[in-house]
Amino acid sequence: MVRTRWRFKFLLEAVIALPLVLPPTVLGFYLLIALGPHGPLGRLMESLGGRPLAFTFTGLVIGSVIYSMPFVIQPLQNAFATVGRRPLEVAATLRASPLDRFFTIAVPLARHGFLTAVVLGFAHTVGEFGVVLMIGGNIPGETQVLSIAIYDHVEGLEYVHAHWLSGGLLLASFLMLMVVYAIDRRFRSFQT
Repeated sequence: MVRTRWRFKFLLEAVIALPLVLPPTVLGFYLLIALGPHGPLGRLMESLGGRPLAFTFTGLVIGSVIYSMPFVIQPLQNAFATVGRRPLEVAATLRASPLDRFFTIAVPLARHGFLTAVVLGFAHTVGEFGVVLMIGGNIPGETQVLSIAIYDHVEGLEYVHAHWLSGGLLLASFLMLMVVYAIDRRFRSFQT
C-alpha cells in the first residue's frame, strides 16, 4: 500500500482504519452475526464439517486481529515509507527481484515498524471494551455510551435497535475516515 498509486487507495485505508473510530461493540456485533450459525462464515464452517466460530477462541482471535488491524498496519506502512525508493532502486540495478528487494532490503530497513506494530496491536487488543465499562459504568442518561447501548440491545435480543445504532455508527465512522483519507490524498497530490 505504500507504493501503490491506485486512485481509490483512500477507500482501502478507510476500511483498514475503521476500528480506530468504530466502537468495539459495533465490530463485535457484526462479527457475531457473520461468525454465528446463520451468518456467512458460520454457514461456511458448518458446510466444511466444523461449527460456527461465534463464542469460540478462534472467533475471538479473528475478532481481535480485525479490531487491532490499524494499530498493526499503519506503523508498518510508516516504516516502509521511511525506507524510500533509493535503496530499492539500487538493488534493482543489481538485478534483485521485487521479492528479493522486499525481503532483503525493505524488511530489514523497516524492522523498527514491526516492533511498534506488535506492541500497539497487542496493547490495543488487551485494553478494549472493558475499560470503558469499568471507568464509566452503564448508568442510562449519565455514563451510558452508544457502544454499551448496542451491547444492551444485543443482550436483550433487540437486534433491530442494535442494527440501527451499529449501522449508524458504522456509516458515520466510515464516512469520516473516507473524507479524511480523500482530503489527505488530495493534499499530498498538491505537494508533488
